[in-house]
Amino acid sequence: MSGKETIARRIAREVKDGFYVNLGIGLPTMIASYLPAGLDVVFQSENGMLGVGPPPGDSDADPDLINAGKQPVTELSGCSYFASEESFAMIRGGHMDMSVLGAMQVDQEGNLANWMIPGKMVKGMGGAMDLVAGAKRVIVAMEHQTREGESRILKRCTLPLTGTHVVHDIVTELGWIKVTPEGLILTEVAEGITPAEVQMRTDAQLSISPDIRMM
Repeated sequence: MSGKETIARRIAREVKDGFYVNLGIGLPTMIASYLPAGLDVVFQSENGMLGVGPPPGDSDADPDLINAGKQPVTELSGCSYFASEESFAMIRGGHMDMSVLGAMQVDQEGNLANWMIPGKMVKGMGGAMDLVAGAKRVIVAMEHQTREGESRILKRCTLPLTGTHVVHDIVTELGWIKVTPEGLILTEVAEGITPAEVQMRTDAQLSISPDIRMM
């Protein structure tokens, strides 16, 4: 199982019956494929779609049916479409039970940086700042380190912030970390990983839960 699959499978277990959920582009979109059977969950895409289905097969993809990340999607029975202002009214109005986003950096205070690297061309922050401010629970799904081996979980973010004190949980291929007023708490570790290894690969200081378990 790849690291990304490990992350997606674990977060899928947090989605409950009746939830309205927004999945960010990239890794978070994988979560929809691992939901337990029988759950009644509604996925929202901020480009104006409620009732997003799983990715289509290559031969079934409709170029006019995409999510906010321009990835092909399918529609579930009862799916509805609406304008951007209605979509963001749902998000800003606190109607999303959960938002799962990728990130470049998260720090020990729950600050999130996921939209730009200085000097790189970007078109804007998109809906991320609304999602982290409006969702009832914000989960960051990301690989623990950069390609250069640097930690993405820091004492203090160095990149421009998307939101301050907005992240509730951080999930990587190494484990599950809860963000609390007292700091970061490692509550779960991946199979074959020790708490000491997670700390060694993390810039921020982690507290180890006395009830730590396998992810």
